[in-house]
Amino acid sequence: MERKDGSSLIDLIEALCKAVPHLRIRLGSLEPRTVTEDFCRRAAALPNLCPHFHLSLQSGCDSVLKRMHRRYDTARFLESCRLLRTWFDRPAITTDLIVGFPGETEEEFGETLAFLERAAFSAMRIFPYSRRPGTPAAKMEGQISNAVKEERAHRAAQAAAALEQRHLASWVGETLPVLLEEQRDGLWQGHAPNYVQVRTPAEGNWHNLLADVRVTGVGEGCLMGEMAR
Repeated sequence: MERKDGSSLIDLIEALCKAVPHLRIRLGSLEPRTVTEDFCRRAAALPNLCPHFHLSLQSGCDSVLKRMHRRYDTARFLESCRLLRTWFDRPAITTDLIVGFPGETEEEFGETLAFLERAAFSAMRIFPYSRRPGTPAAKMEGQISNAVKEERAHRAAQAAAALEQRHLASWVGETLPVLLEEQRDGLWQGHAPNYVQVRTPAEGNWHNLLADVRVTGVGEGCLMGEMAR
C-alpha cells in the first residue's frame, strides 16, 4: 500500500532499520493485505527487524468479517501467515479477536475457533464486542447478550492459551538473544526477538543488555532459561 508520494510502509521500515542498525525494530499492528511477497522479501533482509508480526484479525469467520466491513477474508489472512513463515524463520504471529459481534451465531463462532488452529497464532488478545453508541454496529440487529459474549471469550481464551503453550514449548532447547529489561523475584526478564518473554537467573546488572539465554522450560506465559556459556 502506497502513500500519495509513492512511498510504502516497507520503504519507511527499510529507512528506519538502516538509520539505527544497533536497535531492534518491532512493528505494531499490520493490516493483513500489507503483507505481500515484496514486503516479506524486503523485510526479511533487515537484520534488526524483529520476527514478530501482529496482524489484525477480529474474526475467523468470513460472514462476520463481511459484516464488520473488513477488506480481507480468512483466505487472504492465511496467505499473509504463509508468506511470513516462508520468508522468516519461525516468526511469532499474534492477533486480536473480537467475539460476540452483532449477529454472530454459534456456528460462526465455531468457524473462528477452527480458524485459530489453522493460523497457529503464538499469542492473542481477546475482547468481547462492546456496543458503542453512534457506530454502525450498534444499530445492527442480533446484538449478543453479555453472558454469551463472556462465555465465548472464555472459550476463545482457552484455545489461545493452548496455542501459546504449544508455541512456547517449541523453543525449549534453543538459545535466544534476550534483551533483559528488569529484575523481578530474583530473576532477570526480557524479550527475545520473537517478543516472547524470557526469565533467567543472572548475577550483576543486566538492565537493557543483550544476553544469550538457553531455554530450559516453559513458565506461565513465558520461557525459563539459563545464561548460555
